[in-house]
Amino acid sequence: MHTFDRGIAVTRQGEGTYRGTVSADWSINENPNGGYLMALCAQAALEQSRMRSLSIFTAAFLSRCAAGEAEITVGPLGASARFERCRVDLFQGGELKTTALGTFTHRGSRSATDRMEAEDPALPPVETCVPIPEMPGYSLFRHLDVRLDPACAGWMSGELAERSEIRGWIRFRDDRPLDERAVLLVADAFPPAVLASQGMVAWVPTLECSVNVRQAPQSAWLKGRFRSRFVHQGMMEEDGELWDETGALIALSRQIAQFRKAG
Repeated sequence: MHTFDRGIAVTRQGEGTYRGTVSADWSINENPNGGYLMALCAQAALEQSRMRSLSIFTAAFLSRCAAGEAEITVGPLGASARFERCRVDLFQGGELKTTALGTFTHRGSRSATDRMEAEDPALPPVETCVPIPEMPGYSLFRHLDVRLDPACAGWMSGELAERSEIRGWIRFRDDRPLDERAVLLVADAFPPAVLASQGMVAWVPTLECSVNVRQAPQSAWLKGRFRSRFVHQGMMEEDGELWDETGALIALSRQIAQFRKAG
């Protein structure tokens, strides 16, 4: 079993109640990554959903999680011919840590109208991009291979850009195939876009994250493009796109985070 699958495994305890373990393998600065927590919650929801494909998953991070046991509850919110919705709550030590709304669907039907007013990012070849190194406390990058476009990686050496934008490639280091659950992780795995303009002095704890999955990836690598335009009143947004190597749009994301100066 791949490390990611072990990290999101859940066991049913009763009607709508599951037991899981928040893994230390997907952490940023010793804190479990938000996209990983979303994937863990989504796995519990998929255990009882009639519809097997992720469509929209939105999580609010109420309190910091830690590696260790977690209880996850799943409650239905409604269903239609195309969508099924539920609420997912993750508890540790009896305290609600993360709450999420999930929308699931049956994948396969194609819309009569597909209109794209943007294209996948034109990235340099993977081998010429700048890898995110493994760092103490950042176990996420032991398991994900993230390569940044050199044009937006200057912040790593102190050269800041005018635009808060991060572009690059990403895949699992152990060659686990990318699926819809992994897309939730990947959507939150790139460095925050604001680092490109602000450098490592920026600390951006996520308050809420929403991922809209359009289709399952068909390649080992995904391309990501993430952009922040407004840092205002101590808050910021980040809009993201994920595309596979065939040029197919895989997912869109939006995060709302606090903006703080580290230190």
